[in-house]
Parts: sequence; structure tokens; C-alpha cells
Amino acid sequence: MSKTIISMRLSALLLSLLLLFTSFVPTNINDSLIDKKGLESSESVDGLYEILKSKNPEVPSKEVFRLAYSGWEKLDTQLGTRILTIIDFSLPSTEKRLWVISPEQKEVLLHSVVAHGRNSGELIASKFSNRPESFQSSLGFYKTGETYQGKHGYSLRLDGLEKGVNDQARNRAIVIHGADYAKESFAKINGRLGRSLGCPALPSELSTEAINLMKEGSLLFVFADDENYLSNSQLLQP
Repeated sequence: MSKTIISMRLSALLLSLLLLFTSFVPTNINDSLIDKKGLESSESVDGLYEILKSKNPEVPSKEVFRLAYSGWEKLDTQLGTRILTIIDFSLPSTEKRLWVISPEQKEVLLHSVVAHGRNSGELIASKFSNRPESFQSSLGFYKTGETYQGKHGYSLRLDGLEKGVNDQARNRAIVIHGADYAKESFAKINGRLGRSLGCPALPSELSTEAINLMKEGSLLFVFADDENYLSNSQLLQP
């Protein structure tokens, strides 16, 4: 057999193997390459933020969203549902400063005012505590627990995930609940929302919807421009 024929056959064999190999390589990104947060591997948190903002201009600040999302990624395996709720206590209580977000759907599901603890401040929360009977709000990351019927009606328990920051939340009975003093109409009359004993209280007409979105192990991030927390939280470090 001539060298020319052998060379041609080897070339044909190599071409066949190459075609066989490439048939197993995807030519585009499909659902199997999208991670469970609903983001393609090439899509950044900033990309997700811009999509959210294009659908709903009233989103959290990019800085706060980045912090919340970084914690969400780190706590991923501990969560039960794919919902991220953000509260920004650097804003006054007269503004809508709570967002319930679905990163998978790239949607803001709910946007509302929310009350802070009565000893955290008047219009703006500026003091925070993990101590029982402090009647102050606590910052940081929480995992939502079980729902129950209490003195404020349908409510949602919270478990603080940061030791020394909010891990006394359950012992303090810090929960999501509805309250008439957390309505926007109250703020219009009084210049601010009413205040809780430390709970992030929501308008009574929205609390059931919010709780049903947040329940069963989703993540809540409570932010404020508090240097001590921002510098020392392990979940916010690179």
C-alpha cells in the first residue's frame, strides 16, 4: 500500500474522530449551563442589577445589592427558597426601603416601606443592637423560619445568621409582621412610620403577601451605613 493511500486514510480517520468529538460539545449556552440562581456563568452581579433596574427603576442602590448578593452566594447551600429580601435602613422610614427579589426570575416581587425598632432612631435608624430588651433593630443576614399566628396576626420568624450581630433574633422574638403604624398613611400624618420593638414591621395590607414570598428559608439582608458592621461582618468580606 502506497504512502499516499495510508496518509489519506489516516487523514479521513482523524477527521471522523474530530467530527465525533465536536458532536458532544454544545455550540451554545442552554439551560444546563445556567446555575441554580438563574444566572449564566458569564453574567455578573452588575448585569443582574441592570436587568432588575430596567424592569423596576426603584431598586436598592448598587452598593447595597452587591453586598446582599455576595452574602446570598456564600449562604447558598443553607437556604430553602431562592428569594432575596433587602432592607436598607440608611433610608428614612417614609421611603420604600424593603425589596423582595427573585434573582432567578430577575424580578422585584414586592417593594414596601418597613418600620424599624423604636430605640434605633426616629425617622432614620442609626443605632442597632443584638441585645434582648434593647428594642433596637439588628443588621445583617437572616434566614426566614416558620410562620405562625401571633398577637400581630400572621407572622414570620427570623433566625439571625451572624454571631454577635443578630443571632439573638429568635430569642428576642424579632419577626416579620404587619402593623397599622407601618402604613404609608401613618407616615403622611406623623412625618415618619411608627416604630416596633425591634421587628421589621410591614404595612398590614401587604404583610401576608410579603410573608408568603419570604417564608420557608429565604434570605433577608438588613443594611445600614454602620461602619462597625460593614468592617467586621464575615459574610461581607471577600
